[in-house]
Amino acid sequence: MERWLALELASTIRHDGDGGVTDDLATAHGTTRWIQAQADLLAGHPPAGKLTADEGLRSEITELRRAVRALFARAVSPAPPSSADAQRLMSADQALAHLNTVAAREPVVPQMDWLPEGAPATRLLSAENDPKVRLVAALARAAIDFLGGPQREQLRACTAPRCVRYFVKSHGRQEWCKPSCGNRARAARHYRRQRMAADGSSAPS
Repeated sequence: MERWLALELASTIRHDGDGGVTDDLATAHGTTRWIQAQADLLAGHPPAGKLTADEGLRSEITELRRAVRALFARAVSPAPPSSADAQRLMSADQALAHLNTVAAREPVVPQMDWLPEGAPATRLLSAENDPKVRLVAALARAAIDFLGGPQREQLRACTAPRCVRYFVKSHGRQEWCKPSCGNRARAARHYRRQRMAADGSSAPS
């Protein structure tokens, strides 16, 4: 399954396996661990494997996540958003403004390399020295790329019991983020049908 940095950020709020919700970014240590796990998606820009989050960076990333999840909720509408934060989302206008402001914090310039034998290759060079600013800006740009791309049309909030994840549909009939959620949803449906049948059979005629 393809991984998107914006989706990984949104998924730091997830089901904890015991009926509740956990936050991978609840502490600076957890935030550091998450950043380092995204090194491949960040492609070394900034050097995520060497960054240690402090409380300030953790706060910036979680606020950006709030904006991303609010825009994810807008993207899946009129279907319901993730139940994890459906009652406390920032407005779409506020989320857009925050996302764009954070992305603009890192000035970047395009550069082209063209070897004598080969095709041209382009890259973006940063004019920002602070790796923490570069990280948060990179996360914001990843969200802009995701929401501005075709995958936005396939974004869904998983409706399985207790799941709070967003996911991108990989095929036309996909309803849940992973097979275990599908199994749980089907079991819940079966239980509801059994209860309805039992209630109906015991009701007075």
